[in-house]
Amino acid sequence: MNNFIDYKNAVADYINNINFDKEPKQLYEPIDYIANLGGKRLRPLLTLFAAEVFGSTIEKSIHAAVAIELFHNFSLIHDDIMDEAPLRRGKETVHEKWNLNTGILSGDAMLILAYQYFENYEPAIFKDLAKLFSKTALEVCEGQQLDINFETRTDVSIPEYLKMIKYKTAVLVGAALEMGAIVAETSEANKRGIYDFGCDLGIAFQLQDDYLDAFGDTASFGKQIGGDILENKKTYLYLKALQNGSPDDRSALIKWFATKEGGQEKIEAVKAIFERTNATNDTRDLIEEYTQKGLECLERLDIPYTHKEELKEFALSLMQRTV
Repeated sequence: MNNFIDYKNAVADYINNINFDKEPKQLYEPIDYIANLGGKRLRPLLTLFAAEVFGSTIEKSIHAAVAIELFHNFSLIHDDIMDEAPLRRGKETVHEKWNLNTGILSGDAMLILAYQYFENYEPAIFKDLAKLFSKTALEVCEGQQLDINFETRTDVSIPEYLKMIKYKTAVLVGAALEMGAIVAETSEANKRGIYDFGCDLGIAFQLQDDYLDAFGDTASFGKQIGGDILENKKTYLYLKALQNGSPDDRSALIKWFATKEGGQEKIEAVKAIFERTNATNDTRDLIEEYTQKGLECLERLDIPYTHKEELKEFALSLMQRTV
């Protein structure tokens, strides 16, 4: 087995060698820009990892890994436009560096490029990859729309929120792992088990991301701290604060989330409510719960014990991250 540095280097080397020097430059330069911003590159690493766990190689799975990384970057370009975000991975977002229309078109082109990488596989694998990819892409769009809807709703429930983050984030983590399993041509039971592991891990990952958005550090996190608060995102922190808070806390929180004004004052006031109502501890507890659910999925996999331990170690490392 390779290690995660090997996987990350393989993805980076492949992406660095993609020829984005095409016309019109205004379409391809933004693709080159965001594709080479780096970041965690979690999803392609998982594709390569899963492929090797089930007996395949980096050489065979790299095309699927690059496809999922391009899709993820497409979604980030469009997410940043919808969120009006100024930073991504500590750098200007595509729509800020170029313009809104270029961001939309470049994102669309990245999605199409992602699908083209499946053409490197024989028909049976191509079909399974494309089927999973299309299902996942639609679910990601559904999750994004739910996220947008929640901004103007005052009655969002915790189950609704968890469904939203499953679709918006977790299904792509599950798909990344299952794509590696598909390339390796393992059993249907293994494909489903690794997908379920990824979904639970993805929910924990997004909860951690929401937590870091409020309580992380801009230098290490790479995004504006408090962005979700400024955008009135109904995160688990918000929903638990409403559930746990006193009448005064709930009233203040609802008032803050009825406007996008307030800047840093709003961020600090809302964070204080999150801490006072114990929403911070509740969020950390739920991160741990979904991490453990994911680890239980590993027991169903028909793979060597050493590979299960490697997957477990990786899952636990994600939950201890600060970026």
